Amino acid sequence: MAGTERIYGWHAVRAVLERGADRVVAVYIGEQREDPRAKAVLDLASRVGQPVKRVPVAQLTQWFGEVAHQGVCAEVRPLDPWGEDQLLAALGAAQSASQSALQGGPPIVLVLDGVQDPHNLGACLRTADACGALAVVVPRDRASQLNATVRKVAAGAAETTPVVAVTNLARSLALMKDAGLWVIGADAAGPKLAQDTDLTGPVALVMGAEGSGLRQLTRQTCDLLVRLPQSGAVESLNVSVAAGMLLYEATRQRVGAG
Repeated sequence: MAGTERIYGWHAVRAVLERGADRVVAVYIGEQREDPRAKAVLDLASRVGQPVKRVPVAQLTQWFGEVAHQGVCAEVRPLDPWGEDQLLAALGAAQSASQSALQGGPPIVLVLDGVQDPHNLGACLRTADACGALAVVVPRDRASQLNATVRKVAAGAAETTPVVAVTNLARSLALMKDAGLWVIGADAAGPKLAQDTDLTGPVALVMGAEGSGLRQLTRQTCDLLVRLPQSGAVESLNVSVAAGMLLYEATRQRVGAG
């Protein structure tokens, strides 16, 4: 159907039914699924007035290929995407709210400099949501974008944490600086450990791509480079693991400062 997209996986479908039922066009469940998860989706769809269509599992496989679709999918109207303008407006609102103690703490934005594996993007999005990040920023080119695989791995976080695709990442980082954020890049050769760096203020945490790390221009745009502690023999951490460690370090500091 024109103007819609299909998402798959129990968590992703449940999340859109719970948080965006008005965007759901159709829900599909495999013909043979009669387990508790299937019943939970059926009950939730019934509560929000959304009928469920039973389809052969082969139909789901035809739509998505050989992925773990878990026998359930939904056709939805996509959320309105965020661009730089929406991000900056949200940052301004978050800064004002933080300063007036109306809600939460200073904003955190997770920036992914060319992460290409949709599984990594989905895992980063899930952790960003868990840590209360305002948004996840990615380059529009040569980087993974929000798709069905990302939504499945994110386990519902794509419904709560916007993914902002930008044309020029260095420019976007500069705009975030102008909005009051401290731009901190993660780099194995960073001069300071993340735990010894103040992450309690408004920050953009920047992670590099798988293998290559931060691009040179991105590195130069950062206010500071930090490293994560490592004691093992493996040279580098998976980007989604590293992002999780840095996000949770920021969260730990904020909880401790509260």
